[in-house]
Amino acid sequence: GRADEQVKVRGFRIEPGEVQAVIAGHARVAQAAVIAREDSPGDVRLVAYVVPADGDGGELPREVREFAAKRLPEYMVPSAVVVLDALPLTVNGKIDRRALPAPEYTAGAGRAPATPEEELLCEAFAHVLGLEKVSVEDDFFRLGGHSLLATRLVSRIRTTMGVELPLRTLFEAPTVAGLAARLSGAELARAALVAAEPERLPLSFAQLRLWFVGLLEGPNTTYNSPIVGRLFGDVDKAALDAALLDVIERHEVLRTVYAVADDEPYQRVLEMDELDWKLELAAVEPDDLQDAIAGSVKRVFDLSVDLPIRASLFTVAPDEHVLALAVHHIASDGWSRAPLGRDLSAAYAARREGRAPEWEPLPVQYADYALWQRDLLGDEEDPDSVMSRQVAYWREALGGAPEELELPFDRPRPAVASNRANVTGFDVPAELHQKLVELAQGEGVTLFMLLQSVSAMLLSRLGAGLDIPFGTPVAGRTDEALDDLIGCFVNTLVMRTDLSGDPSFRQLLGRVRKSGLAAFEHQDVPFEKLVEELAPARSRSRNPLFQVTLTVMNIAAAALDLPGVRTGAAPAGMAGSATAKVDLDVTAGEMFDAEGRPAGLRCWVTAAADLFDQSSVERIAAAWVRVLETVLLDPETRLSGVDVLGETERRRVLVEWNDTAFEVPVSTVPGVFAARVAEAPDAIAVVGEGVELTYRELDERANRLAHYLVDRGVGPESVVAVCMERGAELVVSLLAVLKAGAAYVPIDPQAPAERIAFMLADSRAVALVGSEEVLEELPVRRMLTVTVDAPLVRMALAVAPVSAPVVSVAPEGLAYVIYTSGSTGVPKGVGLAHAGAVNLAVAQVELLG
Repeated sequence: GRADEQVKVRGFRIEPGEVQAVIAGHARVAQAAVIAREDSPGDVRLVAYVVPADGDGGELPREVREFAAKRLPEYMVPSAVVVLDALPLTVNGKIDRRALPAPEYTAGAGRAPATPEEELLCEAFAHVLGLEKVSVEDDFFRLGGHSLLATRLVSRIRTTMGVELPLRTLFEAPTVAGLAARLSGAELARAALVAAEPERLPLSFAQLRLWFVGLLEGPNTTYNSPIVGRLFGDVDKAALDAALLDVIERHEVLRTVYAVADDEPYQRVLEMDELDWKLELAAVEPDDLQDAIAGSVKRVFDLSVDLPIRASLFTVAPDEHVLALAVHHIASDGWSRAPLGRDLSAAYAARREGRAPEWEPLPVQYADYALWQRDLLGDEEDPDSVMSRQVAYWREALGGAPEELELPFDRPRPAVASNRANVTGFDVPAELHQKLVELAQGEGVTLFMLLQSVSAMLLSRLGAGLDIPFGTPVAGRTDEALDDLIGCFVNTLVMRTDLSGDPSFRQLLGRVRKSGLAAFEHQDVPFEKLVEELAPARSRSRNPLFQVTLTVMNIAAAALDLPGVRTGAAPAGMAGSATAKVDLDVTAGEMFDAEGRPAGLRCWVTAAADLFDQSSVERIAAAWVRVLETVLLDPETRLSGVDVLGETERRRVLVEWNDTAFEVPVSTVPGVFAARVAEAPDAIAVVGEGVELTYRELDERANRLAHYLVDRGVGPESVVAVCMERGAELVVSLLAVLKAGAAYVPIDPQAPAERIAFMLADSRAVALVGSEEVLEELPVRRMLTVTVDAPLVRMALAVAPVSAPVVSVAPEGLAYVIYTSGSTGVPKGVGLAHAGAVNLAVAQVELLG
């Protein structure tokens, strides 16, 4: 519907005619046309078509791009230049855009590097992305880059070029050409990670937290990480056992125990001849397999003496086995699975041939990382240290964040979390995945940022508020030397999401992108240290700083490639039951087809079973997909326009739950009570402090006091205050006021004197009923006071009629007045009619029995 021909490419609005005019100014171009093509869904690129003036098109594409790059912003330079003999025309003599051929889009097909800096950056891009080559115009994120790979690219640039490139710069200039232009202002790289030999090895901050958790909670299996897979074929058990020992020898963290000296834990790396470790072998029946696996991977590690890795091979049939590994989180993380699988495969292949594996020595070990981490972060007392600067950032970024999210729990939070989980899995179809990629690329955000925005909108609409912190794991491998190392490097970032002001989804993406990039630039400070510094209220029932996590799975799997053996995934449930470390976790993993096109998302919602029923988890998952569909259909949808209810839930809320018609007698409280007395006079009505009153006894005592009140001027529409401790006498007094036709005001004897005086005056109570012990302490103004346990009152009540006084009270008449807490100002009195009280009583008798 635009009058001009603007197009949107990589988030920028571009007028192709302006680019065409510049290219047409090249001396060797006779004709030119520029269009925006979308040959791959979501991948919109500018393409120039030129007809050479001299008939020679050999070097013309490179010349045209260089010519345009000197005269146009980087985002307006065409991604490809196609040379044609002539531009195709329609019958009307206009350019036939549909007849313009598609260019060949391949990584590295654009301009080659022209400077040493561009050449090094091209090599870094290709290395991290696993490509043979890239050109200076290739976009890192369009080639498959994401947040984890972006961190690795920054690490690679630090190693090869000696500069510290902020992650934000890569998002702002995601091409080699763009980054090369930013290098001149970059800082010198920080100290590299190298091997060291201290006398005593400290724990990393992540390990220290896990060690303290074990100390606090005692031995448990919460942090056991299982890896289970089927093996089909002739498995060489001796070779597998030797290969596992090879991996343990190669990665010192797998043969480390955690001792204590001078009240401080430290890493003790065991020599191979100290180990008493072997692959556990067992033959099991198929029906017993699941229990056997669970028994292996869920066995407790004693970190002071046990190696943090355990392996069992279960033989189900001569050519069918299950390998079950359990690695404690103190020695491994999700990103460690790839080097574990790769090294185990190489070692097994070598041992099958009767030799030791031949692999490049690791540049560092995990203990070197623990030392380097402390050196990098520096002294927290030094205001210029990395630790101090990053903690200061987080202190400001998380200032005022909610301590606990109000999620739609099914039950109250327990004192101590059990870590039991309810899980539901679901798929997002390829069509939606493709739209996700298109929107993310168009807005310059990652898939994680987009899903964070979706999740934040969902939780806000479910009642969590407008300030939602997410926890998300990051690899923590910020130095290239750590890429192939097994160990616990993972860190947790807190991504705070601001939903104030009813933002559109597109606006929210901008906020999330800004805050997310800032968080990634301050990812070195360990979460454990951050919690220590910010000192939030600690509880064994919830996680500090956040209770919801979001994870996008972009880590390599623990793939095994064993000679003569075919591998397969373990059936669902074979690795034991899931655990819930937070209230709610959303996990999404991308799937791609053989051509690399988006093929859908595989997602899971894991919730604490202490708080959520399985049915609630399934509803949350369905609502998450519903919100995703809504914002992809229209990214301008505002938070207030997001609907989290499906048709079934909408009908339940609007129709079923509102089907509340109930036959209620048109009566008063004394009228309903009289009917109950007639129905069951000897049934117990009140029990309290050793006193039991039947309905007949309660009726008679209340009638006597009602007559006493009527004789002293109390009647319909009067208000009588009742102030006494809880017990049978309180019930008698309240009922007596109602039988007298008046309305009561309950007064708590423990309330402050000023509050009691205010309620007595504000309600315009004509009388005050209470016990002698209570009334003598009250700030009573001039009004009728009835002390029910005073001798003269007792004498009068003893001779009063036992039948009810004859008074006229309508159902719409006032029954009682109740006051608000007044926590936000002056307490406010609310008057309730007999009809409402009768409605409540009849409904409760019917529904609650």
